[in-house]
Amino acid sequence: MSDAAALDAPRAAPTAETLLRVQNLSVHFPIHKGLLRRQVGAVQAVDEVSFDVLKGETLGLVGESGCGKSTTGRAILRLTPITQGRVILDGEDITHIEGETLRQRRRKMQMIFQDPQASLNPRMNVSGIISEPLVEHRSLSRKQMQERVYELMDAVGLRRSFANRYPHEFSGGQRQRIGIARALALDPGFIVCDEPIAALDVSIQAQVVNLLEELQQRLGLTYLFISHDLSMVRHMATRVAVMYLGRMVELAPREKLYSVPRHPYTQALLSAVPEPDPRREATRQRIILTGDVPSPANPPSGCRFRTRCPHAFDRCAVETPAFRKLSDGHFAACHLSE
Repeated sequence: MSDAAALDAPRAAPTAETLLRVQNLSVHFPIHKGLLRRQVGAVQAVDEVSFDVLKGETLGLVGESGCGKSTTGRAILRLTPITQGRVILDGEDITHIEGETLRQRRRKMQMIFQDPQASLNPRMNVSGIISEPLVEHRSLSRKQMQERVYELMDAVGLRRSFANRYPHEFSGGQRQRIGIARALALDPGFIVCDEPIAALDVSIQAQVVNLLEELQQRLGLTYLFISHDLSMVRHMATRVAVMYLGRMVELAPREKLYSVPRHPYTQALLSAVPEPDPRREATRQRIILTGDVPSPANPPSGCRFRTRCPHAFDRCAVETPAFRKLSDGHFAACHLSE
């Protein structure tokens, strides 16, 4: 990223307290071929992404499948190796910490996974799953441990009598509540919610979202809410960031992004969201994108969205648009927005 672009990278308001700062974050996965396993390229899953998350807010991170949303969340929590850039959590640079130091910092940051069935150990009962972080990080007596497990089950709306049951005995929504209880066990301040409702029935999604909002208000939590459901993100998020093919293309306060999107990709995404009013639904204009998403192993030159953008022109092919400030709190990476 150029010096000018770095200066333009999104920063928190001076009066707001920043909990997380991500600077020029990149995650590239090497591609090896041949008997000698030589590197012949790299999948640019995340490329020079920068943003801040304010304490107590929910930052929504949206984009289509494969755009790098989940990889960004995992890299922030140091679950995926970082190729370059910095991650600063609560004033501390955690980009390169390892071993016991990283283990201690994991108390501050946790993750709620997309598929509750895959993220829960089928051989452990609910009590064992929720208490696992406590066993690893806290020195509690058996009685104290059980009381803490019961407190967490109460907090997420699970009956205490379920403590000795196993994951396969629960519905998807109940399994996700178990995952949320486990994430809360160490009293973290920051939680990455990686599409926490995507694997749930529509009738259950609202219950889980309401639970997350209630816990945020009660415990002062800060969320990075990753989702492809734009309607749910509008309900949950304070601000919204949009990713395309590993890069961030727009970031703005929720209402500003949904009412005045400045990037063509954001405009296309929002045009696909159904309107509840039948009359407005019948007259609204959809933006149909042509072509397929390019490979992150061989992204287009210049603007990565140009191969599908209805407004692309010559400059888009030769110059990467800077992620610059358009107005108060509103950032976009598009030559047309200059």
